[in-house]
Amino acid sequence: MFTRIFGKPKQETNALATLDKLNETLEMLEKKEKVLLKKAATEVERAKEFTRAKNKRAAIQCLKRKRLYEQQIEQLGNFQLRIHDQMIMLEGAKATTETVDALRTGAAAMKAMQKATNIDDVDKTMDEINEQTENMKQIQEALCTPIGAAADFDEDELEAELEELEGAELEEQLLQPATTAPAAPVRVPAGRQPAKKVEDDDDELAELQREMAL
Repeated sequence: MFTRIFGKPKQETNALATLDKLNETLEMLEKKEKVLLKKAATEVERAKEFTRAKNKRAAIQCLKRKRLYEQQIEQLGNFQLRIHDQMIMLEGAKATTETVDALRTGAAAMKAMQKATNIDDVDKTMDEINEQTENMKQIQEALCTPIGAAADFDEDELEAELEELEGAELEEQLLQPATTAPAAPVRVPAGRQPAKKVEDDDDELAELQREMAL
C-alpha cells in the first residue's frame, strides 16, 4: 500500500535502468580503449620497421597516428571517469531515496497504528479490566462468606470460648501432682533365688508328696 502511494517501484526501476545504461556505456568505452591501445602499439611497431628501413617519413607518420590514438585513449579515460563518478552519485542518491522511503513508510505505519489504538481506547480498556478485576474479587469474597448456621456464629464469642478452654487446660496441668521417680530395681546376686520363690517351691514339693501318699 505504502509503495503504491509513494511510487517506490517506479523510482527504483528508473534508478536501476540508469545504472544498467551507465554500465553498458562504460563497457563500450573500455572496449574502444583496448582497440585504440592495440592500434597505438601497432603504429609503434611499424615506426620501428620503417626506421630500420631508413624510411624516416613513414616512421614519423606512424608516430603521428600513434599520438592521435593516445589522445583518443586519454579522452575515453576521461569519459570513463565521468561515468564512474555519475554511477557513484546515482548509487548514493538511490540509497538516500530508499532510506527516506523506509522512514516515511515507518512513520505512516506508526500513524496508522496510533489511529487504530488511541488513548481513549486504552483508557476504556483499562477501566474495563479494573471493573472485571473488582467484580471477580467481590465474587471470591462472596464465595468465602459462611452461609446457613455457620453464618450465625459470633467470632468474638468463639475466641472467648477458646481462651477459656486454654485457661482451664493450663490450670489442670498446674494442679496435677508431681510424679515420683520409679524405684530402682533390686538386683539379685547370681546363684541366689528370692525368698518368695523358695517358699513357692517348698509348697509345690509338699503338695506333690501328699498326692503320692494318696
